[in-house]
Amino acid sequence: MNAQRFRRMVFEYYHERMAPTIFRAHGFRFFFFSREEPRQHVHVNHAEGEAKFWLEPQIALAQNIGLSGKTLRQAQALIEEHEHDIRTAWQQHFGS
Repeated sequence: MNAQRFRRMVFEYYHERMAPTIFRAHGFRFFFFSREEPRQHVHVNHAEGEAKFWLEPQIALAQNIGLSGKTLRQAQALIEEHEHDIRTAWQQHFGS
């Protein structure tokens, strides 16, 4: 195995352990950071930028870096559509 492939494998392993992907849809990646605050939330990455949405007490935008209003609405609609899956993934990953 060459060094470049090894580095890529280590990066992917670390990336999925520290920021596991919940799902991908329509150019978005929805994920968690493993060592962050305990309040349920989800991170969203897109070619335009990224955002963070609270899941409790209700789904709401927490932070936005570069996403347009239209893209934020699309991301929130996907979060609402997959809310059960996101909450289940949170419980499986964080154990709470």
